[in-house]
Parts: sequence; C-alpha cells; structure tokens
Amino acid sequence: MQRATTAPTPVVVAISVAATLVTSAAVRTVSAQQPADQSTNARTGVVQTSDGPIRGIIKEGVRQFLGIPYAAPPVGDLRWRPPQRHTPWHTTLEAVAFGDRCAQINTLGVFAKPSYAEDCLFLNVFAPNHDDASHDHPVMVWIHGGGHFDGESNDYDGSKLVKRGDVVVVTINYRLNVFGFLAHPALDHEGHPFGNYGIMDEQFALKWVRRNIRAFGGDPGKVTLFGESAGGQSLFANMASPGARGLFHRGISESGPVVGQFGPTLILDSARAFGRNFAAAVGCANQSAQCLRSKSVREIFNRGLAYAGTDQLIVDGTILPRSIPAALATGQFNRVPLINGSNRDELRWTVGTTELASGHPLTAADYPAAIAAEFGAANAPKILEQYPLSAYPSPSLALAAAGTDGGVSCPVRKQTQWVSRYVQRTYAFEFADRTAPFYFPPVSFPYGAAHTLEIQYLFPLYHGGQGTPKPLDPAQDQLSDQMVDYWTTFARIGKPNFPPHGPYSPPFWPRYTSAEDDFQSLKLPRPMKVTDFDDEHKCAFWDKLLNLTP
Repeated sequence: MQRATTAPTPVVVAISVAATLVTSAAVRTVSAQQPADQSTNARTGVVQTSDGPIRGIIKEGVRQFLGIPYAAPPVGDLRWRPPQRHTPWHTTLEAVAFGDRCAQINTLGVFAKPSYAEDCLFLNVFAPNHDDASHDHPVMVWIHGGGHFDGESNDYDGSKLVKRGDVVVVTINYRLNVFGFLAHPALDHEGHPFGNYGIMDEQFALKWVRRNIRAFGGDPGKVTLFGESAGGQSLFANMASPGARGLFHRGISESGPVVGQFGPTLILDSARAFGRNFAAAVGCANQSAQCLRSKSVREIFNRGLAYAGTDQLIVDGTILPRSIPAALATGQFNRVPLINGSNRDELRWTVGTTELASGHPLTAADYPAAIAAEFGAANAPKILEQYPLSAYPSPSLALAAAGTDGGVSCPVRKQTQWVSRYVQRTYAFEFADRTAPFYFPPVSFPYGAAHTLEIQYLFPLYHGGQGTPKPLDPAQDQLSDQMVDYWTTFARIGKPNFPPHGPYSPPFWPRYTSAEDDFQSLKLPRPMKVTDFDDEHKCAFWDKLLNLTP
C-alpha cells in the first residue's frame, strides 16, 4: 500500500491518528519531569532488574515504578539505530517520577505536550501490592496513541486495571515522528535494521518485560499487548513483524485502522523519497548520515516542521517484511487471540480539533471540499450522495459520520474479518457511550463516543497531555468496571468471558466470525451484542469504494 510522500495536510494528519534535552550519561537518575505525589506514599522494597536495582512507591495499594530506562539513550551516534541495552547501574534507582516524553512538537490540541528530549526510552510498571510471592499475574503492556508522532506513557494510570483485574500493567515510551520512523539511503545502508525505530523500541521493551516482569509478580508467558489509535496500529505492526514473535500472547486494539485510506503503511521507495526531502529541509544537502545526526532536535523541528507530523510504518523487509494489510489478509502474522474495535463517533474528535484550531464550525459551502480533501476528489460525489447534508444536524456531523465510517469503523471491521479467518478467539467491539466525558474544549456539536473517549474507562481520569480530567458518573463507572473485567479477563485466559472479579457479571461477549458479524456494543446501561454494525456504518459501500484489500 502506497501513500503520498509529501508532508500531509492537517486534516490527513488528524485522521491518521483516528490516530525530547539530551544526555549521554551511562547511568542516569530519573528526571523529575512529572513527579508522583509522594506526600502519603510509602516506598516499595528494592526490586532487582537485569540492569540494576530500583525502588518505587506504593500509591492507593498499587506498587508504581516510574521512569525505568529500558534501553540506552538513543542520542548521538545511536540516533536512528536499533535500541541498545542500557549500561547497568549498581546503586538503587529511585523510580518515583516519570521520565521525559519523546521528542514531539505537534499536540493535536490538548492531546500531547511538546518535548525536545531524545533520552526518552522509559517504561512504567504498575503492580499489585500483595503479601504473597506469586509471579503469575497476567501482564498488560500499553502502547500510547498519537499518530506515531506524539503522545507519552505518562498519561495513563494503570491502577484500576491492576486493582480490579489483578494484573501487572506496563506503559512505555517509544521514539516518534522522524526520530522513530524514517527511511533514508544513508541510514538504511549502515548494516542494521532501519526505518521503524519506534516499533523496534516497542519490541525492545517487550524483551525487557520478558527478562524482568517476574520480579514485579508478572508472568512473562502471559503478556497482552494493547493500545489505542497509533498504539492499536502498533499492535498490528507487531503482529505482522517476525521480530515480535513470542514476545506477546494476546492483543487488544482500540481504534487502530491499518487498512484503507488512512492506513499508515508506506512502501520503502516512497519512505526513502520522504527521507531525502526531509534531509534537504533540515539542511543536509549532502544527504549524509553524519549531517543528519549532527542536527539538534530543535533545529530538526524548526527547519523540518512539515515532516514532524507524519504517520508512517515502513515496509522495510525486516521489521515489516510486507504491508500490514497483506500480512493480515494472508495469515502471515503472529496469530494471537485478539480484541479489536473502534468508537461509534470516532471522527467527531478530529472534526472538533479542526474547529478548535480554525475558530469556526465547518460550513455547508465547505463540506464538499472537506470530503474531497479526506477521500479524494474522484470519490467525493459518491460519498456526498451517501452522506447528504440533509441527513445530519450540521455539516460537521455529516463530515464526522463519513470520516468515522470510511476512515475507521469499516477498515477496523475488515481487519477483524481477516484475523478471524486464522484466529478463532477474535472478538469485536464498538465503544458507544455517547454520554462519555470529554477532556478537550466544547465545540458546536456533541462529541458523543469520539476518538480516545473510551480510554478514561480503562485509565481513570485520562485527559491527554494538556486536557481537563473529568470523573465518570455512577453509570459510566459501572461500564468502566465491565470494560476492565473484559480486558483483564482476556489478558488472563485469552477470551473476555469468565466469572468476574467484581460483584456482577458483564454480559456474554460472543467471538467474532464474518458469517455472524457480531460486535459487542460497549454502551449504557449495559454492554450488548449488536448485529447491525455493517448497516450502521455503511460498510458495504466503503468496502467497495475504498477497495479494502491488501
């Protein structure tokens, strides 16, 4: 699958989500960028990792180990190279504050905070605070979203998953934007794996988990890789990557389309053309690796800003031997049980951020051009026929409906269909609570069940990098309990149905088959099976229009 190699427009950047201060010290102390509140927190005992001893905090009954370096700082000559083992330390590392977020300049409104730090390969562990010495807790490794160009692990508090589900949660940083995803002839011919450095970071973190998670009470043979938006896309990238084989045993993707108009897979020739254009933009006319590595993060963002918001996963031949759609459709992937789904109103988030940035709602006069910008001028007439303004309260909601269906819902459904051919334990969902709180400013239309709004049901008070946290009301909190039960039960046994840990049983969730096309609708007052997902999102139309095949 080939995509344009020029810098994307803001609209395409946003839909692709639907989707750093350098140090080279061998032994580091954790930066105090986001210190945990330690006023009433006890310290944990010392835990010995393969790199050195660490000590965390106990907060509300959960052991937290924050800002653990899982790889050497990818700075200097290690920029645009595969991750390397960190130099061991011998004095106890006080793992009580999050490490720096990876270099990023785009924020998507309040989704993320800018950073100029390259020394950012940190992870965080949230673990039960049991008196027993059991080491059999399922492990859930979270990959944050942000279009592969922004976001951070720091925004996700795994405590509810740990306490209610009796699991160990790990959240990770990985290199982003041009620091994490860049192909260039000078770099690619150095004799090391290239291009998908962010995916290599994820796999390196999974290897750290395999070596160390027993020390936190986790079972390295029962690892669930899960993520949202770009994190969900990363799950599928790791399913398609030979390098991730055996590193995880189940997968959960939330709103992670990898097929269709906005799938992020890029063929190598196109990726290298992008890389050469990027090098020229930042002042490396000689196109040398030495020049590229000599540029500071600020210089790269100042001169190459147009390239800092690009979402691309590169078919490099090694990390990704083939496109992710081709891998899924032909069964050439790491076959693990899967939960896969999306949100009922995905693109209301994107249309909303555009409105916030522009200062005004989409107008009826601009609606046809907006459809053409998102799906191409050749497709626009057919889409406008399917999504006439007369059928929606506003042009913004019409655009959001088309973007949701064609950009996320139907591509995600297609991915589920492909995987279910080869993996019996495949489950499909749609988060459909249209009363969900939103952490960003209001706009001219209701956000409904928009992109990212399911996250707060798993990670309480999630609010992006700069948004406003909102508590759930009692009904939403019950849905949150049910979702946590589904997710953690799946992590434990590879299916979401099992006698629950709480006082009530979440409704039965049937496995997915293309013949039945059953989705679990995560909505109020209780989750329920739905059989009309295809009709609700016009998937027959979109599958044909966008030719949703590899």
